[in-house]
Amino acid sequence: MAEPLTMFIIVRKDLIKQLGWNFGSVMTQACHATSATLWRFKDNPVVQAYANDWENMHKVVLETKNEASLQKAADGLKAKGVDFHLWVEQPENLPTCLATIPTQRSTVQDITKKCQLWRS
Repeated sequence: MAEPLTMFIIVRKDLIKQLGWNFGSVMTQACHATSATLWRFKDNPVVQAYANDWENMHKVVLETKNEASLQKAADGLKAKGVDFHLWVEQPENLPTCLATIPTQRSTVQDITKKCQLWRS
């Protein structure tokens, strides 16, 4: 059986711990990144297949320590050729999270293994 397509959302944990953002505001950032990714890559056949099978969508929300670790994840995805959108909150110009296009876990596991599942 083939691995399911999964969107990986990586969110900065320090937004809550050090910067004092509330949980709802941080989850809104994840929603922004996911929506932006799906829209930005809407013509990609993998994104279209994922969106057309909305009853079987898989998403994994991961946490990373800070802006530097988020950027490292972005750099790793870029090096692997995995499309993603890095959400930068305005007007603060603050990178808060990223979301990948739907992909197989095995494609990104070397990048995501450094992240934990999001915990509130």
